[in-house]
Amino acid sequence: MNLRRFLALPLAGFLLVFFVVPIVWLLSLAVREVEVPRALPRTVVALSGWQAGQPLPAPVFGGFAQDLVEARAASTLADAARRLNYEVNGVRSTLMRAAREVSGAPAGTVFDAAFFQAVDPALASAEFFAAVQRARGPVSAYYLLASVDLTRDVRGQIARAAEGNRIYLEVLGRTLAISLSVTLLCLVMGFPVALLLTQVSQRAADWLLVLVLLPFWTSLLVRTASWVVVLQKEGMVNSLLLKLGLIAEPLTLIYNRTGVLVAMTHVLLPFMILPLYTVLKDIPPQYMRAATSLGAPPATAFVRVFLPLAAPGVAAGSLMVFILALGYYITPALVGGGSDQMLSYFVATYTTDTGNWGLAAALGLLLLGTTAVLYAAAHKLSGGRVMAMG
Repeated sequence: MNLRRFLALPLAGFLLVFFVVPIVWLLSLAVREVEVPRALPRTVVALSGWQAGQPLPAPVFGGFAQDLVEARAASTLADAARRLNYEVNGVRSTLMRAAREVSGAPAGTVFDAAFFQAVDPALASAEFFAAVQRARGPVSAYYLLASVDLTRDVRGQIARAAEGNRIYLEVLGRTLAISLSVTLLCLVMGFPVALLLTQVSQRAADWLLVLVLLPFWTSLLVRTASWVVVLQKEGMVNSLLLKLGLIAEPLTLIYNRTGVLVAMTHVLLPFMILPLYTVLKDIPPQYMRAATSLGAPPATAFVRVFLPLAAPGVAAGSLMVFILALGYYITPALVGGGSDQMLSYFVATYTTDTGNWGLAAALGLLLLGTTAVLYAAAHKLSGGRVMAMG
C-alpha cells in the first residue's frame, strides 16, 4: 500500500503544480483587488472612513495627487486606471491626463477639488471616489457581481447593471441551451450506433469503433473548418439539395445556430457512443428474451427492461457531452454568428484581447459553478450511477 502511494506521488505532484495551482490562481483573480491599492495607497487610506453621501475628506486630493505622480513613475497607474474604467466610464484616459497635469504643475500648486475639477469633473466626483473605495481590496465581489449582471451603486448597494451591460446571464442561458441541444442530438444519433455495436460480430464492431474514433485522428480546428466548406452556400450540402430539387435556393447553414449544432454534434458524438457501448455490451441478451417469453411486446420489453439497464450509460454519456459542450470555444467561434457565441468565447476575449483577467476569472468561475451544480443534480437524479460511471 505504501509503495503504491509512493508511486502515485509524481502524478499527484504534477497535477497539483500544473493543474490545480494554475486554476486556483486564475479563479482567485475573480475576487482579488490589487491594482488600485497598489497605485493609489494614500487615496485609499484617506477614504477609509468616508461614506457615500458625505463630503469628500479634504486630504484625499493631496494624497491622490501624490499617488498619481508616483504611480505614473512606477508604471502602475495604467492598471489601476483600467480597473476603475470598468465602473466609471472614460476615467482611464482622464487619470493618465491628470497624472501629467499634476507632474507638470508648478511648485506651490494646491491640489484640491478645484484643481481636479478643472482637469475633469469626474475626478472630483463622489462616484469616482466611491469606485476607488470599492476597489481598495484586498478582495471584492465586483467581478463576481458583473458576471451575473449585477453592480453596486454609489451607496454600495447591490443593483442590476445598466440595460446595455446585462449580457452575461443571457450568454449563460444560450450556452446551456446549445449544450443541451447538442447533448440531445448526440444521444438520438449515438444510441442506435452503440446498440448496433452490440448486435454485430466482434470483428464488425471493431471496424465500426475505428470509424467512431476516426475523427480523433484529425485536429479539432481542421474538423471545424471542414464544416465551413461543407455547409456554406456553395458547399456540398446545398449543392446536393439543389441537384435533387429539394430546395430552390441555397440554405443558410453556416454562421448561425444550425452550423454550431451540426459541427459540435459531429465533434462530440464519440463521447456519447463510447460510454453507451461500454454499458450496453454488458447487458445480458437473455433479459430481453425472458421479457418477450413472458408476453411483453418488443417495444414494451425495450422500454421496461433494456432502457433502465442502459440508464447509467445514457447518464454518463450525456453528462460528458454536456460538460464538454459547455466549455466549447473554437467551433462556435468559427461556424457561429454573433448571437451564437458561448460563455467561453467571452472568457477567451477578456484574457487575450482586453486583458480583463478579473472578469474572465469570474465568468470561468460561473461556468465551473454551473457545471458542478448540474453534475450534482445529475448524480442525485441518477441515484449515484453518474458517479459510478465516472
